[in-house]
Amino acid sequence: MIGVDVGSGDRLALGVLAQYRMATTEQMHRVIAPGVRIEQTRRRLARLRVEGLVERITLPQAGRTRVWFPTEYGVRLACEWPELRGRRPSRTVSDPTAVRLKAGHTLTVTETALVFLEDARHRGDVCEPLDWICEVHHPIGSGEAVIPDALLYYRRGPADGDSGSMLRAFVEVDRATMGPERLAAKLTAYERLHRYVPVVPGRRPTGQEAAVEGWRRRYPLFPRLLFVLDGTGPAGVENRISALRAQAGLLAPSRFLYDVPVLAAPLAGLLQDGPCAPVWRPVHNPDQRVPWTGAGHRQV
Repeated sequence: MIGVDVGSGDRLALGVLAQYRMATTEQMHRVIAPGVRIEQTRRRLARLRVEGLVERITLPQAGRTRVWFPTEYGVRLACEWPELRGRRPSRTVSDPTAVRLKAGHTLTVTETALVFLEDARHRGDVCEPLDWICEVHHPIGSGEAVIPDALLYYRRGPADGDSGSMLRAFVEVDRATMGPERLAAKLTAYERLHRYVPVVPGRRPTGQEAAVEGWRRRYPLFPRLLFVLDGTGPAGVENRISALRAQAGLLAPSRFLYDVPVLAAPLAGLLQDGPCAPVWRPVHNPDQRVPWTGAGHRQV
């Protein structure tokens, strides 16, 4: 890999593309090197392309925007690094046709990541580029799984008035390409994940063994659930939040909504005010406005 400054900016750029799936030149610049001129990011990406680690397509309907994505070789290499070990990108992540067809949604997910990254930089919180992990697979039994658009790790800084608590969130980005009911049905899948206890094949649990939900092997607390709404106006946002609230009512006997903050907000609001502003609406009480960092796990 002659010409690649391993361990520095090139490594981060490849890691980001392997983890985020795709990004525009401008998005890559904002993620990896906002303090330098964008020409340096363009040269870096061009160098990685010469090395066969990344590739690009051009979206004619978006002002000939260039979209970058990792090659199969780039993904294989990046996933050997400690910071990306265990990642399992989809088989189509390096296919130009798949990239073109998925660009609308995936680039919106990348833009959502930037909302959190840039706000954390401004606030002095800790949220690094690789703290945004796309499409983490969580089984819920019967061959089914919950695969959030992203899993976010975020540590609050001294400005928040605490000792730097770690926050985690599952992020679902909705571009109004499916009906409100289908979006709301995702709540049921997350509720199943919250109570799912995996069964070890060939082994029966004894009476003395307590049932342990599978998510507890990964997280000390179940991550918050954030719905980011885009692709529709205020009326569409209200329809989708109403559908989420109605679905939440069907889950009332479960502890899920008591233990896990479930919040929704329009992407436009996050871009205008920042994700730590009180722009999030709890699905159990959409009349409230709260910051996502302040929505603690509820207890009864």
